[in-house]
Amino acid sequence: MRDIDHFISGGRVAGASGRFGEVFDPNTGSVQARVQLATEQEVDRAVQAAQSAFATWREVNPQRRARVMFEFKRLVEANMNELAERLSAEHGKVIADSKGDIQRGLEVIEFSCGIPHALKGEYTVGAGPGIDVYSMRVPLGVCAGITPFNFPAMIPMWMFGTAIAAGNTFILKPSERDPSVPVRLAELMMEAGAPEGVLNVVHGDKAAVDAILTHPLIRAVSFVGSSDIAHYVYSTGTAHGKRVQAFGGAKNHGIVLPDADMETTVRDLVGAAYGSAGERCMALPVVVPVGQRTADELRERLVSEIETLKVGHSTDPEAQYGPVVTQQHRDRVVGWIDTAVEEGSELVVDGRNFSLQGSEKGFFIGPTLLDRVKPEMRSYQEEIFGPVLQIVRAADFEEALSLPTKHQYGNGVAIFTRDGRAARDFAARVEVGMVGINVPIPVPVAYHSFGGWKRSGFGDINQHGMEGVRFWTKTKTVTQRFPETALEGGHQDSSFVIPTMR
Repeated sequence: MRDIDHFISGGRVAGASGRFGEVFDPNTGSVQARVQLATEQEVDRAVQAAQSAFATWREVNPQRRARVMFEFKRLVEANMNELAERLSAEHGKVIADSKGDIQRGLEVIEFSCGIPHALKGEYTVGAGPGIDVYSMRVPLGVCAGITPFNFPAMIPMWMFGTAIAAGNTFILKPSERDPSVPVRLAELMMEAGAPEGVLNVVHGDKAAVDAILTHPLIRAVSFVGSSDIAHYVYSTGTAHGKRVQAFGGAKNHGIVLPDADMETTVRDLVGAAYGSAGERCMALPVVVPVGQRTADELRERLVSEIETLKVGHSTDPEAQYGPVVTQQHRDRVVGWIDTAVEEGSELVVDGRNFSLQGSEKGFFIGPTLLDRVKPEMRSYQEEIFGPVLQIVRAADFEEALSLPTKHQYGNGVAIFTRDGRAARDFAARVEVGMVGINVPIPVPVAYHSFGGWKRSGFGDINQHGMEGVRFWTKTKTVTQRFPETALEGGHQDSSFVIPTMR
């Protein structure tokens, strides 16, 4: 059986722990590989490699670091088909979606190619008599990213692209469920010209995570995953003196006003709810129609659209989505559907018994639609993370606005309407980090930033864009004055008063 090794100091390294995780083929349910699970010592080996590389990488000027990112982008694009096939084989998402995963990561790499401009500081001439003040952004040192299974290409590139371009070195701990693509990305980074040790990949479970969070040489950690673990990562990392951003779960809402373009809205909702089998933190698993008439029409149209969906093998070009990542995750999603029914939801479309001919042991779930879901239900309050769409009916605009605002998660939200005033009011008042107006999945472009509120995000700085540059750097401010020379005949007496600019 194939073993998936760590990547340290520019090459693949076999693990020494003797512990392995199983990597499944979600389409068939069979084990296709084993992934090494690191010990604390192996994490330290990667950190030492990164620390050694940092001494020289930080001195490489930003323009030359940008050239590495340009070449990395070219290499990823040249290997797009191979990367997408690897990703789909381990995750289960269809090939087109895997290519989208990679492309959204590359957009942050494109932003990172402009790092010379992003690192420019500020300069004030004549802040005081003969005094100039300027600031500079400097790298932190060894940084780390802990990434989830649902975007094994995009989220790692969101993290290490900006961090490495800014002059840091990096330890990536990807999900052990689909680890092959992160290793391949590290190989391409070396091929692009990054020195050995600049990007390292260490596989593992909680032991590796804890080693990262407590290692004294790691300066900053970025995390994406469930909210409970995000809180643990944030509290543990900050307790050990690290800068931490930790992004958690979501329960994104789509508000549908009576004036919405219903045909377009339904297509958008179905794609956002069921794409990638609902395994997206920016999926749209809750729709809130405003008014009884809107709700009834929306439900009827949703059922008709869902009936056209094709669930299939991840390599099937006609499939809209494939299996979920593991049997354990499939069981969890089915369990939430059972809970919703027990709580009194109306099961309109049931995907629990879906089976794909020829892949009966695959981890498939059919599209599921639940109506008359109430805010007090646990199935509404918690993240399901599967191909399940819940309808929560609202009597009016204010009730619809209150649902995402009061929810424990605050990642993303969307409103569907032709009314510009209503959309503007909603965007201003809703207590959620990312808002879409007639956009079902409002993931910002790479030069803006990504981040949720409440239990969807712990920490003060978001991912990518200038927020990402700020997270992966620290500011140094210099106040300078050059004394008058002897030729100018000047000297200055000592002062024991705090300096001012008067």
